[in-house]
Amino acid sequence: MTAPVRLPLERLDIATARLRMHVRARGTGETVLFVHGNASSSAFWDETLEHLPGGWRGLAPDLRGYGDTEDLLIDATRGVMDWVDDLLALLSTLEVRSYHIVGHSLGGAVCWGLVAADAARIRSVTLVAPGSPYGFGGTRDAQGTPCWPDFAGSGGGTVNPEFARRIAAGERDEVDANSPRSVMNTYYFKPPFRPEREEDLLSSLLSERVGPERYPGDFVASDNWPGVAPGVHGPINALSPKYAAAVAQAALNTQPKPPVLWVRGDSDTIVSDNSLFDFGTLGQLGAIPGWPGAELYPPQPMVTQTRSFLEEYAARGGEWREVVMEGVGHTPFVERPREFQALLHQHLETTRTKENA
Repeated sequence: MTAPVRLPLERLDIATARLRMHVRARGTGETVLFVHGNASSSAFWDETLEHLPGGWRGLAPDLRGYGDTEDLLIDATRGVMDWVDDLLALLSTLEVRSYHIVGHSLGGAVCWGLVAADAARIRSVTLVAPGSPYGFGGTRDAQGTPCWPDFAGSGGGTVNPEFARRIAAGERDEVDANSPRSVMNTYYFKPPFRPEREEDLLSSLLSERVGPERYPGDFVASDNWPGVAPGVHGPINALSPKYAAAVAQAALNTQPKPPVLWVRGDSDTIVSDNSLFDFGTLGQLGAIPGWPGAELYPPQPMVTQTRSFLEEYAARGGEWREVVMEGVGHTPFVERPREFQALLHQHLETTRTKENA
């Protein structure tokens, strides 16, 4: 079980050149930027911030579309780059010259956008259960090849609308499988784990802004199975391979390449090679009718894609390490905080040691 947060964090509202951002902060020293995932906020990082060692300054902002940051629309056609530009504006306002980045789930995709845009100032990257560099949904192989030319099976139309409706309604009761609390405790963590900070984390989940131009975003009809293709607004469209893959390619092409630590749970059902949130997996299981079969639409091999991407990253001069935590789901830093913190602190200190050698 996670220990409750004992000491207050700084809670800052910072006006940047792009928007007003709400930021959790702790400590002084080298900057570590923590980027949260979808259907959450910076609150998920509270315990990680609390235990950051001396000599480090942790910053955990709410991304646009989440938490207490100013509510501006996300242009999904830029992939993750609206978030990247927001974070770069925040770092500029705070006069941060170099920094480390830690990204969870959607935040992992944002990390690749930061590498693509600002590699020279990034000292290290830690990816925690990151989505595939090629985007979420609708791709077939290790290289992120789309199943269909219009990227059907990705984007805003793939989200359960009942789940989004209940987020908008602020539902806290565990009514059924579509309740936000049920989704969090079933998929964010490996059951039967339940965090001591459950109420805080549920509030964080419920902070996501919902609507046709927000979460989950818009979509267009497709003649290809499963009948929906990405639109142009909101976070889930931003993660579509239609827009996200170009950002990953830019990260591969950049120099220098900061060292990467990849941490994931072996029981993650959100990001895996058989994700229960992927239409290929759901079609194969018979949960969605009309599946055209594995030859045309296999489950997206998300973990395999990340590993293949990192192997190419290394071939072009980068370095990386993968750590798989047994019995852990999609949120290692909540489920096994001490183990995760030890991995993160070692990665940060190793980077510092190499720079000072």
